[in-house]
Amino acid sequence: MDNRKEKDTLKRRSRILDLLEQYGDLSVNYLSKLFKVSEVTIRNDLSKLEEKSLLIRTRGGALKKMPVTYDLGLNQRINRQKEEKQRIGKKAMSFIKDNYTIVMDSGSTTLEVAKNLEEFNDIKLITNSLAIADKVGDFKNLEVIVPGGIMRSEMRSLIGPMAERNLLNYYCDVAFLAVDGIDAEHGIYTPVIHEATLCRTMMEISDKVIVVCDSTKFLRKSFVKISSINHIDIIITDEGIPASEKEKLEDAGVQVVIA
Repeated sequence: MDNRKEKDTLKRRSRILDLLEQYGDLSVNYLSKLFKVSEVTIRNDLSKLEEKSLLIRTRGGALKKMPVTYDLGLNQRINRQKEEKQRIGKKAMSFIKDNYTIVMDSGSTTLEVAKNLEEFNDIKLITNSLAIADKVGDFKNLEVIVPGGIMRSEMRSLIGPMAERNLLNYYCDVAFLAVDGIDAEHGIYTPVIHEATLCRTMMEISDKVIVVCDSTKFLRKSFVKISSINHIDIIITDEGIPASEKEKLEDAGVQVVIA
């Protein structure tokens, strides 16, 4: 490869990474037209960048490489993607009816769901989140049940065998789960072992499972896998979800709702 051609190639590949950072996913067809090169050339670019772990190849293009997520406290989470989480919380109301029994795990997005529950009548809310219990404590229409357990101080939540055993006494119409990572091919993730076990119990006792997460959680994994995708009924997220992930989820029978 001569020097000029090599410089053009490196410049194009650098620009591809910039575009992925901006848009999240790109197609081979789009990049071919943008750079006025063949699709073969673009596929080669993407392959070379994937070899360096700079992106994720897909059938028709590429996705932004997302890091493994680590545990953050509730106060660190609340202001991240705040507007998206608020829209997700409001959209979740379309899946709730009067007289429902609901279970929610701890998370900044489930907290946004809980804030909207005042508009319903005779709701029973089971949650391991002390932050959620405190937020809805004055709602006259809610009966709040906290299952007990070991305090996870950074999330103001209760986890452990006691919480899991107590949850098994209930049946719920719907479970709302806020996850730290989601991958359409592999499943949903959390950084905490006992949190994953508790979420599985919530799924087990519920007729419907709804994951609420902003789009930054896609194509991320965390320390512990909660479940594969086929145990999820609905995912409520924002419009930033990578198109390829949305397609895979819908192909797997998951309803994807954009807030």
